Amino acid sequence: MKNLSRVLIIAIVSILLISTSVFTVHQTQFVVVKRLGEIVSVKKSPGLYFKVPLVDDLKYFDNRIVTLDWEQPAKFNTSENKYMMVDSFIKWRIIDPAKYYVSIKEGGEAAAEDRLAKVVNAGFRYEFGKRTVHEVIAGERTVIMDNLRKRADLEARQIGIQVVDVRLKRVDYSDDISKSVYDRMIAERKRIANQLRSEGSAASEKIRADADKQREVILAEAFRDAQKTKGEGDAIASEIYNQSYSKNPEFYAFYRSTEAYKNSFKNKSDVMVLDPGSDFFKYMRSPVRK
Repeated sequence: MKNLSRVLIIAIVSILLISTSVFTVHQTQFVVVKRLGEIVSVKKSPGLYFKVPLVDDLKYFDNRIVTLDWEQPAKFNTSENKYMMVDSFIKWRIIDPAKYYVSIKEGGEAAAEDRLAKVVNAGFRYEFGKRTVHEVIAGERTVIMDNLRKRADLEARQIGIQVVDVRLKRVDYSDDISKSVYDRMIAERKRIANQLRSEGSAASEKIRADADKQREVILAEAFRDAQKTKGEGDAIASEIYNQSYSKNPEFYAFYRSTEAYKNSFKNKSDVMVLDPGSDFFKYMRSPVRK
């Protein structure tokens, strides 16, 4: 029984020693092995590893890409002394676990992101401070992001971090200059609208003047054609009258006299003062001449 108890005790102790001396590293992890407060090794490859039980201490770190995204946009000043509201995010990961652990100590990921945020914000101030609003918004946005990534990555590697990417989600005017920008946009649109109205009015006047000119030309040509037609008609009528008069002058004279009587005595109130012996009444005195 004593031998059996010893065997069981030895087996239990062995199992405990083995279980406390073996650890695994996942493919998404880095492990820093500390012995009496000093870093003795760093495990970056996944697999099964051994340590000294009760002496070695393990620190696990995630080796995947982490996103640092601010809840509120930050304010940065441009070379024109105008503030811009910048909403951005950073992609980063740990590449040197030992340096990372020594740099942040027990602060963890929050301490790393705090230091990284300070580096990136300093880069933003530098890049925005030497550019105008137009260059920041449209002209050199890609250049700004590339410069920020390089600058942040250079600083971050000192604490064992790699900055994979820096992106601008939104760049907008701050509230203190938005109103002036909108007012300037409205004034510009009004200027364009007034210019278009002026050009439209000028075009309208030109079209109206051209239409009036064409109207006058058409009326003049119509009057000319009418006068020509009337003259031709009068000529034809005169020729017919002459032919008729030459065939029977007496009848033509009588016809003309009756027309004159008709036009002279249209109304009862018409009064004519003539000599009774006037030629005007010759057909009234003797209507039939032999």
